[in-house]
Parts: sequence; C-alpha cells; structure tokens
Amino acid sequence: MKFISMLTITLVACLSVSGAIAEVRSAPVAYKDGSDNLTGHLYWNDAVKGKRPAVLVVHEWWGLNDYVKGRAEQLAELGYVAFAVDMYGGDKVTSHPAQAKEWMMATVSNLEGWRRRALKGLEKLSSLAMVDNSRMAAIGYCFGGATVMQLAYAGADLDAVVSFHGSLPVPNGNEARNFQGRVLIEHGNDDAFVPPERVEAFKAAMSEASVDLVFHGHDGARHGFTNPGADNFGIDNLKYDEAADVASWRSMLQTFNSVF
Repeated sequence: MKFISMLTITLVACLSVSGAIAEVRSAPVAYKDGSDNLTGHLYWNDAVKGKRPAVLVVHEWWGLNDYVKGRAEQLAELGYVAFAVDMYGGDKVTSHPAQAKEWMMATVSNLEGWRRRALKGLEKLSSLAMVDNSRMAAIGYCFGGATVMQLAYAGADLDAVVSFHGSLPVPNGNEARNFQGRVLIEHGNDDAFVPPERVEAFKAAMSEASVDLVFHGHDGARHGFTNPGADNFGIDNLKYDEAADVASWRSMLQTFNSVF
C-alpha cells in the first residue's frame, strides 16, 4: 500500500496525539440500522492508553474495501481510534463502476436513510470505551465525502468533517447552520464529476451559513486523487495524484491538531 511517504511526512504533526510506537490492532464491529446488519472495521493503537480522539472513515462508492481500511489503519498508527464505517451492508465491495453506482444511488436517493445510516456508524464509534467522544471527526472519500457533508447537515456532534474528492452536495435551505465544527474540503480542480457551478454554489451556501470552511482546490487533480489504485478502474476522470494526496492528508492532520 502506497502510504509510507505520507506517514513519514505527517508523523511529526501527530506527536501531540501519540509519541508511542504504533501497535495497531483491528477488529470487525457489528451494529445495526433498523433490521439491516452492518459490519464496520475498527482500528486502534495499543501503545496509546486511555481515551483518545476518534475518526469515522467513510468509503468510496466501491464499498468498504482495503483502500479505506488502509486509511483507517494509518490514523490508528498515529494514535487515533478510527472506524471504517459500513454504508452498504452485506460486505458489498466491487471494482465495477456500474455496480458501485447502483449501490451508491440506492443509498443517496433516500436522504433520510442515508443520513441515518451514517449517524448509526458515528453512534457506534462514540459508544466505545477507548473513545473520547468530546473529540471526534469524520472523513470520507468520493461517496464518503458527500456522506460526511450529510452528517454535517444533520447536525452531527463532530469537531470537523473532511471531504476528499467528494461531490460537494449543496445543503437544503439553512441546513449548513446545523454544524458547529470545521469543514475541510480537499477537491481536485480538474474533477469532471463536479461541475464548477456546484463548487461555487457549495461555497456560497457555506459562506451564507457562516460555516468554518477551509477549501483546498488542487490544480491538475481529478476524481479519486488520493487512491493509488484509481488509475486501474478504466475511467479517464479517475487518476491518482501523489502531490495532492500528500498535501491533502497533511492538511487533514493539521485540522485535527487544531480542532481537538
């Protein structure tokens, strides 16, 4: 997994969380959304004692795959409790865009259900004994980026949400006022999936609601720029960009150090 360079660059920034050598553990965590059985994956560092900040990690439209689990593991290495949440259920993972789109659309077409499922994952994470639930954040990639924005619009009790190459859903009415934390957006300026008009509408809505917004647009970066495997899916607009990947991860950690 191509994350070593980022860990080297960002480790110093997280010494305030843990100066200990990483001893990462992981375990599946079962929870429910109504009658639906869900299984997320929890990552923590046994070298860190006591309660610690926690981060909800939301997968791309491909499902809860090794990529997003790797991101959660990175966070655990740095001393956070990280929970890779399950938004689809049934261990659904695919590498086929048509199938991924079908699952994603089935989720986002029910706004209330979409938000509820994300909140169920956050509730599960918040309930864990090792978690300092006064210091929590949520990050997401692609579909996951849109999902953490829905958590913000639902008024989730989070210090920050971070969207990596998300679709930047514009809030309904004054929903953005429900969120009291920081919003960090890491966006690819060459992402053909997100039209410039939506970017401007999103920024305007955040400004109107006086949201604490930090927006980074990465020139030349397309959709999926944080995923080293993005180029393998055969979609022209999906492309890994190492510079944008490293810069966006560093920015996220700086945000965590600031808000926690």
